[in-house]
Amino acid sequence: MATDAKRPKRDDENCVLDPLKNFLLWCDSVKLTLSDKVYLSKEGTAAEYGMLAKEDIEEGHVLFSIPREVLLHQGTTKVKKVLEEGKKSLESASGWVPLLLGLLYEYTCPQSRWKPYLSLWTDFRTLDQPMFWSEEERDKLLKGTGIPEAVKTDLIKLQDEYNTIVLPFMKSHPDLWNPEKHTLELYKSLVAFVMAYSFQEPVEDEDEEEEEKEPNLPMMVPMADMLNHISKHNANLEYTPDCLKMVSVRHIKKGEEVFNTYGQMANWQLLHMYGFAEPFPTNSNDTADILMSNVYKAAVQVAQSEADQRILVDKWNMLCEMEIVGEKGVFIFGQSGSLTYSELYTTLKVLCMPVQDFKEFRENEGWEDDEDDEDDKMEQALSFDGLTGLSAEWKCLLHAAAALTLDSYSEDVETDRRRLEVQGALAELSSRERRALHVRYGQKSILQRLQQLTKPVS
Repeated sequence: MATDAKRPKRDDENCVLDPLKNFLLWCDSVKLTLSDKVYLSKEGTAAEYGMLAKEDIEEGHVLFSIPREVLLHQGTTKVKKVLEEGKKSLESASGWVPLLLGLLYEYTCPQSRWKPYLSLWTDFRTLDQPMFWSEEERDKLLKGTGIPEAVKTDLIKLQDEYNTIVLPFMKSHPDLWNPEKHTLELYKSLVAFVMAYSFQEPVEDEDEEEEEKEPNLPMMVPMADMLNHISKHNANLEYTPDCLKMVSVRHIKKGEEVFNTYGQMANWQLLHMYGFAEPFPTNSNDTADILMSNVYKAAVQVAQSEADQRILVDKWNMLCEMEIVGEKGVFIFGQSGSLTYSELYTTLKVLCMPVQDFKEFRENEGWEDDEDDEDDKMEQALSFDGLTGLSAEWKCLLHAAAALTLDSYSEDVETDRRRLEVQGALAELSSRERRALHVRYGQKSILQRLQQLTKPVS
């Protein structure tokens, strides 16, 4: 018996099979306009989805425009009334609970207005932020970067938030949420989604007379979140009363990917929040942190007597009382030198202060207006161009603190350098190993430069 010829698929069936096509049809239906000069693709882009130029694009061209009613947040979701009524009980440190409850509802609702948009992500674990890595993998690949500690804090907070705020609220509204469906695991995935793809509208200059302002809450912006990030971006999101527009900020060549910016983000921040890192050395915003306590440890190492160590304890306690330093605080270094130069300058000055000067300093409870310590002077002194002009004592502390920080990584600088420079070595690494390597080595290169510029003269 002859079989029937295979019937061609209708357009609506193709949409089901092609989430991207379905999303674009949805964009048309909600008046989200896309320029004819660009297209979305999963091919030839930096991540799973991206936007490419069909032809040359001039600076100032509107790549797409999104009506404000299409944005997904607690004020547009179908459960907005319930969220508003329960506003007080949904307050949290993150401020994200109302949005996340809205996403829990919309993501699992077959009739959701945003279903074609949310269907682009069938598994948020593909974002692959370190929160989805095993603890062993995070410790092995990211030790010293600050990411394992940040992830641990995130996981503790989101679990507490779910159990103490979200779960009781869902149980009080069983017609809208079901804990068996809206699980902690789904909540964690949606936290990752908000971390990676949400936007926050820039805050205008605050009016001093205005007593209360609405907090700047995150929102999901369909289409805008399809663009990938790079520090040398070529497009920027603009906010108007009626819509949001993505506008080119320079000439974009045909075939070039359109990149937005998520802000001045170091590689460790990009990996922690978004699941990717810029290949070394392309991230001009990369930074390295030195624990404030490492500068104190460096000072203890060079103290020559018990009396010196006792005075150091007093100096450190004084800095803590002044809120210049903290046990978990960090001094941040960028590509040009210290970014927390005011705090670092004060710390070095106090730790290296002669005993008599410190006694006077303590009696005065610090100093007031010291013309010698102007902001510009501190910034220049602790820039990489200015480090050679520091006193030997200050350079000694910075050199030792950088060494202590480098020792905190699981791999040394040379091992990571070989992985980057030896032909074929990078290709043998897994995606996670490569991203972790770019984060580690970017930080280590900054710390190594700090060491070189503060190296004691033989």
